[in-house]
Amino acid sequence: MSRRLEGRLVGLGVTGSIAAYKTVELVRLLRAEGAEVVVMLTPSATRFVAPLTLAALSGHPVLGDVLALGADGRIGHIVVADSADVVLVAPATAHWLGAMANGLAADEVTAVCLATAAQVVVAPAMDGEMYRHPATQGNVRRLRDDFGYTIVEPDVGPLASGQVGVGRLADLGRILDAVAAAVADRPVRAPDPAARPARLEAGPREGDLEGRHVVVTAGGTAEPIDPVRVIANRSTGKMGVAIAEAALDRGAAVTLIVGGVSIGLPEGARIRHAETTAMMREAVLAATLGDETAPPADALVMAAAVADFRPARAADTKLARGDALTLELEPTEDILAEVGVRARDIRPRPVLVGFAAETGSLARAAEKMARKGVDLLVANDVAEPGSGFGTDTNRVTVLAREGAAASWPLMSKREVAERLLDRVVGLLDERDATPQTGTMSPEATI
Repeated sequence: MSRRLEGRLVGLGVTGSIAAYKTVELVRLLRAEGAEVVVMLTPSATRFVAPLTLAALSGHPVLGDVLALGADGRIGHIVVADSADVVLVAPATAHWLGAMANGLAADEVTAVCLATAAQVVVAPAMDGEMYRHPATQGNVRRLRDDFGYTIVEPDVGPLASGQVGVGRLADLGRILDAVAAAVADRPVRAPDPAARPARLEAGPREGDLEGRHVVVTAGGTAEPIDPVRVIANRSTGKMGVAIAEAALDRGAAVTLIVGGVSIGLPEGARIRHAETTAMMREAVLAATLGDETAPPADALVMAAAVADFRPARAADTKLARGDALTLELEPTEDILAEVGVRARDIRPRPVLVGFAAETGSLARAAEKMARKGVDLLVANDVAEPGSGFGTDTNRVTVLAREGAAASWPLMSKREVAERLLDRVVGLLDERDATPQTGTMSPEATI
């Protein structure tokens, strides 16, 4: 998938047409393109598609009452209107076209469209001769010519009534193309997550990792200088634990390999402790490649901050305090690079995700990705406020084997985890649809 909507917020308005059932797939496709999606329903739309389904797929509460306030006390349709990059109304009924053309804001969808300065894309759908009626055509012309809306004309084909004619909701691919075109070359309107609609904190999630084994590493490793002192780093484990929790909520069997962490660990995960890099290497290889206790992993997400160096010789007894201490350091094992080499012979090959903590610049991230042989590399500048060790938020850039790097806005680490797992799910689905034969080269894609 081209990820044409990476980092965008799409307000999806659904009205009372039988074609509303197609919005379930439309939400999937928008998210696969990288979009964050907030769904608004007219009252009649709720009779065709369940709000719970759309909430589970979008990760946002569904907006359906124009007079209601959100859980955070803000006016829902105003927040969407002010932060959405594009508003898509699909399907749009004849009734809604008439209400919108005359500015009658009696529901969430018309209220958002009236209040927003974002681009609006409308995909009509209706039965019989309704679309050809002069009243409908007049409303469409007004939306297109006076309001500047993009109209995705309906298709000709079988209709719900059994008739054949114009009025069938346009192919979803055409709708996606229109949405992508509407935001092309425009900056993201509201990159700050705080300006966007609140997400579901603990709401329903789709079990798209059901039956998958996901291995996650978290925290920092510590290399002994003597029995008392260690070389360590500032990792708290928050990012890795957030990924493990999100994977569990999506139905995965999770093996969580932890070094030093300062937060609680999720119930339901298979926990393995690994204090040093050598211990983490052994645990990661066993969990990812499979052993007598667990099958091979479908995905490895290496979020732990693994030490790059350790003392060449650790003292057996505590070193005496002196004026100075000189340590000879040696490089530790590159765990992820070794997994990348060994995983070439595994069928099906696991999806590999690495993390790169940098300071000041992410220029080295592409070289790290190639050297480690991963499918995705998540890079962040830990010196940036709100993006370092111990914070509840993160701002990352995600590099993939194919396609441009995607820079995500500052968001909670749980939201980073969810969006990263969306990418992992897509790679797993692509992997499973591709014949797994022969030995893969380091450059092969899943």
